[in-house]
Amino acid sequence: MGRISVKPAAKADGRIGEFAAALSRRAEAMPPGACPVGVVLGQLQVSLAQTCGKCTPCAQGMPKMAKILQDIAQFKADEAALRELRAAAELLRETGDCAVGWQAADMVLAGLEAFPEEFASHLEAGQCAAGTRQTVPCTMLCPAHVNVPAYIALAAEGDCAGAVKMIRKDNPFPTACAMICEHPCEERCRRIMVDAPVNIRGLKKYIVDTVPANTVPVPRPLPATGKRVAVVGAGPSGLTCAYFLGLMGHEVTVFEQRQQLGGMMRYGIPAYRFPRQRLDEDLQAICSLPNLEVRTNSPIDGDGLKRLAGEYDATYVAIGAQGGKMLTLPGSDAAGVMSAVDLLEAIGDGNYPNFTGKNVVVIGGGNVAMDCARTSVRAGAQSVTVAYRRRLEDMTALPAEVEAAIAEGVEMMCLQAPERIEVDAAGAAFALLCQPQRIGAVKRGRPVPEAADKPLLRIPADIALVAVGQAIESAPFEEAGLEADRTYFCADEFLQAPGFSNVYVGGDCQWGPRTVIMAIGAGKAAAANIDEALGFCHQLDCGAQVPPARSNNRTPYGRVQVAERPARERRGDFECVEIPVSHEEAMQECGRCLRCDVYGIGALTGKERGAW
Repeated sequence: MGRISVKPAAKADGRIGEFAAALSRRAEAMPPGACPVGVVLGQLQVSLAQTCGKCTPCAQGMPKMAKILQDIAQFKADEAALRELRAAAELLRETGDCAVGWQAADMVLAGLEAFPEEFASHLEAGQCAAGTRQTVPCTMLCPAHVNVPAYIALAAEGDCAGAVKMIRKDNPFPTACAMICEHPCEERCRRIMVDAPVNIRGLKKYIVDTVPANTVPVPRPLPATGKRVAVVGAGPSGLTCAYFLGLMGHEVTVFEQRQQLGGMMRYGIPAYRFPRQRLDEDLQAICSLPNLEVRTNSPIDGDGLKRLAGEYDATYVAIGAQGGKMLTLPGSDAAGVMSAVDLLEAIGDGNYPNFTGKNVVVIGGGNVAMDCARTSVRAGAQSVTVAYRRRLEDMTALPAEVEAAIAEGVEMMCLQAPERIEVDAAGAAFALLCQPQRIGAVKRGRPVPEAADKPLLRIPADIALVAVGQAIESAPFEEAGLEADRTYFCADEFLQAPGFSNVYVGGDCQWGPRTVIMAIGAGKAAAANIDEALGFCHQLDCGAQVPPARSNNRTPYGRVQVAERPARERRGDFECVEIPVSHEEAMQECGRCLRCDVYGIGALTGKERGAW
């Protein structure tokens, strides 16, 4: 048989693994605004390094495709070259021996399908498509385009009040976003290429924990314009719009149907994630503007909208998506079955449920489902189960929320599609029957579950909370002339409602349930567009200056995480689960920021899209 060595055949494999990990991090940090043609070319060049060259389609096809893509990227090709590229990719996809060639060809063809305008611009206009330019990732990926490097630098200098002012320049809810933002700003942080993204949300939390937002005065409004604007809805989008319009000198009146402000921040997010006193810090600052009036318990219907459109120079409708959707399951009308949104809404007014000794089942896999499950634990439930028809990794809830729910004792029953609710003689729910699923082919980015050949699963359920989506009550506004598509209001890219010259709509009521920061971004855009429509182009000064950049520290560090109270402790109350970030931790995290607003592309770009 002969001797067998245990040493790796290729001695460089270990080191290549390190290089591959670095390459993976670089791909993860792909900057927004990159040229799609260059991205496709770069991926193909990686494939060239992986091919063994055994089969002819791979050995000859890949270099040929790379050469054509190189010519297209450099504006040296024509339509004939594009047709040749497509033909070569189709041949390789059909005839390549292994996944290396097949995936490379499929990726090129997918790029041609995904970016036709960009390829056409390279071929016909000899330039990248309009809007293609790299940007500062954190600022651009924030829907409100907050100057993230600036407020991190202010915090590093010890000026947390200045950091609050800098955040407020684009986002009047610094505390809300410090507590509950899904931090899309971190997704392509360039620090990923060194170690891990900067904990931007954690630093924002340190800032508002150090200097509460309601202790930092808001800027004085610009001189009065004599214009009056109505805002319907006092959630994050409506109040953001009202805040900026007030700063611009317009008289703003906000109409809110509920007795308290905040929208889904108050009526959709549990206090253990976002304590109400912390929400009030932002609200107090916003409402301190002298030319901003808020009227609670003031619902607006279709006739009311017509009245506002006639009485005010402009109207912004931001009513959110605060209605809970229900499943049409047999037994869904039984006692104990309720919408998750209704449960959270009641909690917003301080009406906490008592689930002592109850078996609670939550149907759904999003953040609202996790909020309801964790709330049920705190409400004394005997057991809490999440029934979800897809896999755990397919849940739309933030991974951190899923992990926290599991730590608090919530059981995740995945690949279980709700079939019906069993009802007792008194008409109350006592079990949820689910059809087990098996995972199938990928469609729209996620594997599709299919019914498995298995018996129904019975889950005890005295309380069933349905968390499968949210809706808006659009009918009254449609009667007033607002156009809607599947109950969501229609608007152009500048948020103006079709058929109206002075009515704008935005936030969840326009694009469906999203995130707080996206609603804030819509409110900011609406304010700027209304201001321009009224004949102005106001520039706002936040009262803080961006500090000079320090030298980059590129030594790899571990990412500082926001710690939480022990699960065994926090599951018994509605107090905030997160622990403040220490000064030492914050300073280390500030030092990890690479100041992309100064170094690299930041030195070449002017105002980011969405800046004042």
